Amino acid sequence: MACKTGVDSCTIVTVNPLFRQFVVGLASILLASTTPLQAQTTKTPSATPQLLVLGDSLSAEYGLPRGSGWVGLLQNQLRKDGSVWQVANASISGETTAGGLSRLPDLLKRIKPRLVIIELGANDALRGLSLSSTQKNLKEMIVMSKKSGAEVLLLGMQIPPNYGQEYTKQFARLFVTLSQSEQIPLLPFFLEGVATRPELFQADRIHPNEQAQPILFNNVWKALEPYRELLKTN
Repeated sequence: MACKTGVDSCTIVTVNPLFRQFVVGLASILLASTTPLQAQTTKTPSATPQLLVLGDSLSAEYGLPRGSGWVGLLQNQLRKDGSVWQVANASISGETTAGGLSRLPDLLKRIKPRLVIIELGANDALRGLSLSSTQKNLKEMIVMSKKSGAEVLLLGMQIPPNYGQEYTKQFARLFVTLSQSEQIPLLPFFLEGVATRPELFQADRIHPNEQAQPILFNNVWKALEPYRELLKTN
């Protein structure tokens, strides 16, 4: 499905010092993590349409009560709308695009999703990985998902300018480039409305708290507009 709106006119959100502090702290915790959270995937009948979320700690309910993260809120919204779709959360704390790419074939085979949401890339930047590798990995995940018969939504991230203005611009731009070249919808900045508000973070001042999850959910829900009719199908 081609992106109907918002791709060609995607804008880059200016990052303020609070967001810079968030990203620097995020690096210190995620890079120190050696035991990633287990992806929360639940086996469901193959006849039930599946939505797969492939992300990092921002989608893995890090430090949150089970079911209170934005992914859980998405499942609740689908149920409220009378949708039979099930959400499979395969997000892992500390995940990179390379890690997501390595896990995706098995996830596609087991879950057989009809829609895939990809929320990866931030940890690549925090680890100083090349943008070309990040873009290549994301593209392979998009292509692989589409070949399996799934639609795709890409969630974009941004990094502060202290990584270098050119690197920062190129990082944000790669998500736009992929959405245009692969003709998929894009949420330009997943943390829009959260990143610059310290009261919306946990005690570590790094991970969004429970109060932030409805904002993240609304960001994603709006970006899912091109797929609303699909999500009503059986």
